[in-house]
Amino acid sequence: MRLLVARSLAIICAIAALWYLLPDRVAGQTLVLPMTGRRTRAIETAHLFHTLFHDFFLEDDATTYVQTGDIPAMWLRDSSAQTIPYIRYQAVYPVLRARFAGVIERNARNVLTDPYANALDADYHVWERKWEVDSPAWPVVLAWVYWRSTQDRTVFTPDLHRALRTIVATYDCEERHRACSRYVYPYRVQTDDTYNGGTGLIWGAFRPSDDAVRFRFNIPQNAMAVVALRDIERLALDGYGDAALANRARALEARVQVGIERYGRYFDTGRHVWMYAYETDGFGRYNLMDDANIPNLTTLPYIDWCSAFDPTYLATRKFALSAANPYFFSGRYAEGLGSPHTPYGYVWPLGIIGSALTATSSAEVANAITTLAETDGESGLFHESFYPNGYWRYTRPEFGWANAVGAELLFRSLAGDSATQFAWNGPIEPFERRSRTPTLVPMLVQIQNAAELNATLGRLLHVTGGAMPHAPK
Repeated sequence: MRLLVARSLAIICAIAALWYLLPDRVAGQTLVLPMTGRRTRAIETAHLFHTLFHDFFLEDDATTYVQTGDIPAMWLRDSSAQTIPYIRYQAVYPVLRARFAGVIERNARNVLTDPYANALDADYHVWERKWEVDSPAWPVVLAWVYWRSTQDRTVFTPDLHRALRTIVATYDCEERHRACSRYVYPYRVQTDDTYNGGTGLIWGAFRPSDDAVRFRFNIPQNAMAVVALRDIERLALDGYGDAALANRARALEARVQVGIERYGRYFDTGRHVWMYAYETDGFGRYNLMDDANIPNLTTLPYIDWCSAFDPTYLATRKFALSAANPYFFSGRYAEGLGSPHTPYGYVWPLGIIGSALTATSSAEVANAITTLAETDGESGLFHESFYPNGYWRYTRPEFGWANAVGAELLFRSLAGDSATQFAWNGPIEPFERRSRTPTLVPMLVQIQNAAELNATLGRLLHVTGGAMPHAPK
C-alpha cells in the first residue's frame, strides 16, 4: 500500500512538474518558508540542489567524485550524506541513478584504497587517514538506501562486494584493537588510551568532526556501525548471496549493540535518568557532551538506531540541547550545538538541522528553520559554523554536507517527504516505531511544494543535459 501511495505521489509530482516547466513558470522558482512570528521568507528552490550540481563530478573511470563544498577532497561520510537526500528524486528522473551509483562505486574503491582513510582526493590519493568508526559506515548506508529505492542490481559490483567484506573485517579487527590492529596516526593527539578491550565496542581514534576522541569508544559512531552492519547483512544476501558475510556482519552487529547498551549508558544521579554518553573507556569513565557533527547523540533517531520517543534518547536529547552540554551555545541570533573543531562558542547549522530532523513538534522545526533562514550566507547556503551573537562571523563560506541535509529538512517539513530509512529493518532498538519529521504546511501546499521542487530539478537537469562536470585537477 505504501509503495502504491509513493508511486501515485511520484506521478502527481511529475505531471505537476511539467506544468511548472512551462516557459512562463520557469523563471524565479521559489519556496515559501513559514517562520516564527507569522513571518515568511521566499528562497530559491535551486539552492536546495546546489550540492548536487556543484559538488558532484564525473571521473574518467565513470565514478562520481563528491567534493565537500569548498574543500577539494571527498570524505566518505560527507559524500554519502550529500547524496542520500536526493535519491528520492530518481523515481521521477531516472537519469540521476548513474550519478548516485557512481558515488557508491567510488566510495567502494576509496575503502579498498585504504579502509582507515576518512577522505581521499580525485586521484584516489589519501587526503586524511583519521580512523573514524562511522566513516566506512556511511557508504554502506548509501548503498542500502539506493538499493531499497531503485532495485537497481547494477550497483552490486565486485568492488562493492570487496568493500563490504573489508569494512566488516576492519570493524572486527578494531573491536580487538590491541590484538589485531596496526593503525597508528602519525601525529600526537590528546587521547586517553586506557580502555577496556572486552566491551564489544569498536575502537576509534577520531570523531565525526575529525577531532581526536577523548575516550576510545564513541557511542554515536558505534551506533552508526550497528546500522551499517545490519545493512551489510541485507546487501550481502540480496546482492551477492553471500551468507558467510551476512552472518559475520550479524554477529558483529549484535556484539556492538550489546556493548552500547552495557557500557554506553550513564545514570544521571541528579536527574535520576539513564542517558547515552558521547564517549566511554569501558571502565566507567564517560565524556558527557554532544557535537554538531553527525552521527551524534541528538541524531540517533535520524540514523535509525532508535526512535525519537525512546525514553533514554529523550533524556539524552534534553541534556545535549541544554547548557549542561559544554558544546551547546546560545546567543542573540541562534542557539545550537557547536564543536571543538571550530572556535569555542560558534554554532553549527548542521547541529541545528540535526535537532530539527529528530524533533517531535512542529514548533521545534519552525524555530530551527527560522534560525537557519536568518543566519545563512548571502547566497542562501550554509556555513560550517557561525558566531551566535554575530552570524556574519563564520567559518567556511559554504559547507556541502549542511547544504544537502538542510535540503532534506525542507523536503520533509515543506514537501511532506518521509524520513529516509537508514537501517533495513527500522530502528535497532526493539519494538520502537520509526520517527517522522513534523510538517509545517497543509497537505495541498506540500503537494505544490513537491511539484515546485521537481520542476526546479527538471530545469536544472535540462540546462546541464543531465551531465556532470569533470573534477578540476
